[in-house]
Amino acid sequence: MAHKRGKNEGTIFKRSAKHDGRWCAVVDLGWENGKRKRKYVYGETRAEVAEALVKTLRDKAQGLPVAVERQTVADFLDRWLEGSVKPSVRPLTYQQYHQHARLYLKPALGQLTLAKLNPQHVQAFTNGQLNQGLSPRTAQLSLVILRHALNQAEKWGLVPRNVAKLVDSPKVSRPEAQYLTPEQANRFLSAAKGNRLEALYTVALAIGLRQGEALGLRWRDVNLEEGTLTVCQAVERIGGKRFGEPGKLQFVEPKTGRSRRSIAVPESIVRSLRSHHARQLQERLIAGSGRQDHDLVFSTTKGTPIEATALVRDFKRLLSKANLPTSIRFHDLRHSAATLLLAEGVELRAIMELLGHSTIALTANTYSHVMPAMKRDLAAKIDALLAERA
Repeated sequence: MAHKRGKNEGTIFKRSAKHDGRWCAVVDLGWENGKRKRKYVYGETRAEVAEALVKTLRDKAQGLPVAVERQTVADFLDRWLEGSVKPSVRPLTYQQYHQHARLYLKPALGQLTLAKLNPQHVQAFTNGQLNQGLSPRTAQLSLVILRHALNQAEKWGLVPRNVAKLVDSPKVSRPEAQYLTPEQANRFLSAAKGNRLEALYTVALAIGLRQGEALGLRWRDVNLEEGTLTVCQAVERIGGKRFGEPGKLQFVEPKTGRSRRSIAVPESIVRSLRSHHARQLQERLIAGSGRQDHDLVFSTTKGTPIEATALVRDFKRLLSKANLPTSIRFHDLRHSAATLLLAEGVELRAIMELLGHSTIALTANTYSHVMPAMKRDLAAKIDALLAERA
């Protein structure tokens, strides 16, 4: 039975078990174009819908717009992706969100009315992904994307709460990052000696550039006289077969605000870049007018951006040549740069700034495997200091 309230104060009642057993609040918004407009709010408890009702009545009293459209989850996701996500994130991030919405979220949840989406729906969706054999990482990412979407829906007043936050995320075991020891790093660089991309591997191992950052580096961003370089852009492949569309390489903004950074380059790297530049000038002369000019430090012989797949093939060949595990990824050169510097006692904040991490906590968590050795070294230094004073 509906709870008795004053005129224009709305109505709160509990739906029958045949429907879904949830609590519902209804606010009469008056007449528009000859039709009665009502706002419906749903929740698991009476207190929850009462709180949402108070907010709706307050918005109504203040003349603020009150959303009454009963759109589906699919409709909302489409509008959210185009109106909120696309203008504010990198192309690859938007593509990833769009793909998860198209392949997973909309087929499973899209037909539901947005306002009626509840935690049980989301939990069943996540369980279903795992039962279908999808990886925990895929299920986790789908849930993260849904949480972002419902955050926006909550801000817009389309839902009273973010029900995806009430569902536990699948446990994902992150593969442990590999890193090269000083001896392995020297073996790898020896194997790369004379390779057309020797300087790229040297730069990645010395200062920890991300793959996309290294492939997007331009000569205008490098000052060989002062020994500095600035990370201003990256290269990413947008689209492709797995996204159901033609793919192409694009220049994009760095990953985060801190990823845009200026780096002091060691003298050995400056020498390597000078040699690479001389080789590139020879390639430009040989290619003639058929060579494109993107001002890239590392490019194909035709001046175009290097495909990540081509780089990985060359990298794996050099690993074999150096008798190193081919399970090592190009990204592990970045991990190796940080690990080697930490082992030499370089401060964690300096490592954070070199790598362009968003927080020092991220750096500490990523390289926690190095910390025990550093702590032991610190303890040994304290022992030595106290022994001198004894």
